[in-house]
Amino acid sequence: MAEFTVNALRFDPYKNFKFRVKWDGRYVAGISKVSALKRTTEVVKHRHGGDPSTSRKSPGRTEFDAITLERGVTHDPEFERWANRVWSFGAGLGAETSLADFRKDILLEVYNEAGQVALTYKIYRCWVSEFQPVADFDANANAISIQHIKLENEGWERDLTVVEPTEPTLA
Repeated sequence: MAEFTVNALRFDPYKNFKFRVKWDGRYVAGISKVSALKRTTEVVKHRHGGDPSTSRKSPGRTEFDAITLERGVTHDPEFERWANRVWSFGAGLGAETSLADFRKDILLEVYNEAGQVALTYKIYRCWVSEFQPVADFDANANAISIQHIKLENEGWERDLTVVEPTEPTLA
């Protein structure tokens, strides 16, 4: 098990606006929002016949919530390519889906203010369950068109090989 070292000079928590997402060995362009990583473990209540009228609790099945990635609409086809692996319009009867390569492992990297990787999470066996290529259009709005994908996954873990970086000084 990896040991944690503590940067005695850092008191501030990491910000939530410095991150990158990587799949297939490449960073994905323009991702502006990643929903929270969340897992929930069911509670199994049980009681022995001779126990007082209280129940015991133990962990049951663990579920990992889907993750949503958002970015502004560009010509980069990565979201659409991945979504089309699960279902593709016009592919022909019985060929709309290919389950051979629709899953990917992705990395979520969190950076400190100096641009150094501070935390990395590995997210396993993701696949696109929802794809929105463009948001609502509104002629009276002044906004960026956003696309998103929703990724089902089978778990995640923090990469403990990524250690806290020594931050540079401005001396």
